Amino acid sequence: MGSSGDFLELLGDDLSIDVLRRLDDPADLVRFSSVSHSWHQFVANNGFCKKLCTRMFPELKCCSCVVEQNNLARASQGGPSNSNEQDYNATEHRLFARLALELKSSIKKEDCISAAVCASSTDNDPDESIENTLDSSDIVGQRPSYWSSKGVNDPDVPEMLTYRLCSKLCIIEEVNIHPFKAYFQIGHPIYSAEAVRFRMGFLKNPTYGLSHSEDEDAVAQRFGGDDDSFMWTYVSPKFPMMQESCLQTFKLPQPVLCIGGILQIELLGRVQKQEMDALYYICVCHVQVMGRPLPPVFDVEMLSPDLNCMLKYCPQTDCSSCPCASDEDVNPPPTRGGWLALAARIRQSRQLGARVWSRARFLNALLGNVPVVLDDGSSSDDDDVEEGEVHIEQVVN
Repeated sequence: MGSSGDFLELLGDDLSIDVLRRLDDPADLVRFSSVSHSWHQFVANNGFCKKLCTRMFPELKCCSCVVEQNNLARASQGGPSNSNEQDYNATEHRLFARLALELKSSIKKEDCISAAVCASSTDNDPDESIENTLDSSDIVGQRPSYWSSKGVNDPDVPEMLTYRLCSKLCIIEEVNIHPFKAYFQIGHPIYSAEAVRFRMGFLKNPTYGLSHSEDEDAVAQRFGGDDDSFMWTYVSPKFPMMQESCLQTFKLPQPVLCIGGILQIELLGRVQKQEMDALYYICVCHVQVMGRPLPPVFDVEMLSPDLNCMLKYCPQTDCSSCPCASDEDVNPPPTRGGWLALAARIRQSRQLGARVWSRARFLNALLGNVPVVLDDGSSSDDDDVEEGEVHIEQVVN
């Protein structure tokens, strides 16, 4: 049989690029890049993992550079031109490969709202504050719980409710809104909107960046939630809202990666007048933003108020539950010190007279957290030696 040759050399760069860019599973790219050093370089230098991520979530196009938190020298705000290109490409490949695996994972949806930032107007603050929309009940402490806009004569005046999410990087699938029914007014009117639209992005003020602090919310409140306060990386289509007192679901056309951790609900059009003053109002008693936050190993930092962000990867952060982490990341291979500690535990067991263990106990003993079985079969938990015994001498010798 003749030599099979190298796949990349046989196809050439152009055809190889055309083949690899059609892969839509990040695991395939990771496996391909693990074949050899030259294949890894080819995948990294052509940015296939980054391109896959931006195909899945176009919002990532605003991330102009990446940085690995434990080695800031690998990337800079200027990208590869200000650092060694090979090192930068390797860092970018590693970050986007892990990000792609995380983006493809399926985790149960949850409410991603962390705090209410501000409302464009409030009728009676704090009794009708936006904070009330975080509670699922429309009655709290025997009082109605809802947010109300100020009353206006023009039904076309919009309102905005702005929220901070639990992470700067959240995958959002749907937003649920419950219009308020004024059961204490004649006819029990429902103060819904005609339509809703959603925007996602970050606070534009570079002084506060994207830090999750009370200062950020205070700044946003002073800005009033207008378009000049935030930079939006995504704007949804309009969704019609029913004039019904129920939790209404507005599912996005496709999942969206919210970069920056800010979500704004734009309430468009007013349908209900208040009888006592003949003004139009919009009232909401509860809001949910359903999706899932990315694990804390991923972070983002705004570099400038013109859709220019830095994507960060922090491998020191505990990510044992993160599906994007490899086995080596979660359970690193034992070092020489680890093997020496294991050998010491086994020798200690021999000195104490241990001769026979069950297989289960022996495996647990590798962690150093089980009682030692002595020559007479007794142990600290008085269990007998089980079937499938392992002789210590066989392991050590």
